[in-house]
Amino acid sequence: MNTISVKNLSKTFESYKKTPGLAGSFKALFSREKIFKKAVDDISFEIKEGELVGFLGPNGAGKTTTLKMLAGILYPTSGEAKILGYTPWERKNEYKKQFAFVMGQKSQLWWDLPAMETFILNREIYEIDKKSFERTLEELTELLGIGDIIKIPVRNLSLGQRMKCEIVASLIHSPKVLFLDEPTIGLDVIAQKKMRDFIKHYNEERRTTIILTSHYMEDIGALCKRVIIINLGKIIYDGPIASLIEKYAPYKVLKITFEKEVKKSDLEKFGKVSVFNGDVFNIEVPRKESARIAAEILNKFPVDDILIDEPEIRDIIRLIFGKGKV
Repeated sequence: MNTISVKNLSKTFESYKKTPGLAGSFKALFSREKIFKKAVDDISFEIKEGELVGFLGPNGAGKTTTLKMLAGILYPTSGEAKILGYTPWERKNEYKKQFAFVMGQKSQLWWDLPAMETFILNREIYEIDKKSFERTLEELTELLGIGDIIKIPVRNLSLGQRMKCEIVASLIHSPKVLFLDEPTIGLDVIAQKKMRDFIKHYNEERRTTIILTSHYMEDIGALCKRVIIINLGKIIYDGPIASLIEKYAPYKVLKITFEKEVKKSDLEKFGKVSVFNGDVFNIEVPRKESARIAAEILNKFPVDDILIDEPEIRDIIRLIFGKGKV
């Protein structure tokens, strides 16, 4: 069963071009040149109930614009979308109670008040009964480890603590659909890991349908089996991460540590040496030849440790963005 269905969705923004200076300002009073920017260009996709899908693209690709249309914040120029049977931009109250939108760069918490005040406000907005509210709040605060900070003014919390409170505020009404736009942006490595663990656990336990955008490929690799890649407003890939790696990266990476220093020139005949530091090397070798080449290196060189690994997802995505297509 599809929770989200998008067909031929497009969004074009209209703005005006102005010549700099006072003369340009006077001219603009009588004649202005329109500029049209197509942020989202005829995209279509479907997401099943309980799926956690990565939505990737460079800055300005159309990711946030798409999510804002699915949340009903923006009206599309053309196309249609159905989420849980509702058209998002009709903004029906029944739909608003069934989704949440978390933006890593924007806050819904009151800066001078404890996060608990926002939670209570959201309870009233979403008409949640007291017992359900208390049960959900206890579960979320325990999972995120923030039970001791929700009564402290938000301005006194760290970025990681505030982001966890943002998540609780967004999930307090137990939405069936969750849009996460850069939820780990600005967090340190430990906080990112905790946030990823929470999102994964919540998705598995609640079967919530989640669309996740992130520039941290560690988020995508740890959470998503499927990715949708958008560039210049168009979807250029929609499918499993595993297939993307296999099709787009026809190589594997041999990560080798030698017992003593080995010359880079001695290893270049096996493949592209991408990392080298005396006795530590990463070598990109043809995917189908990786086992044979690894065995040959083991026989010819003093190997202390060797690992046959897939290329980093971020390297593959970077190549795709550069080419603009898969």
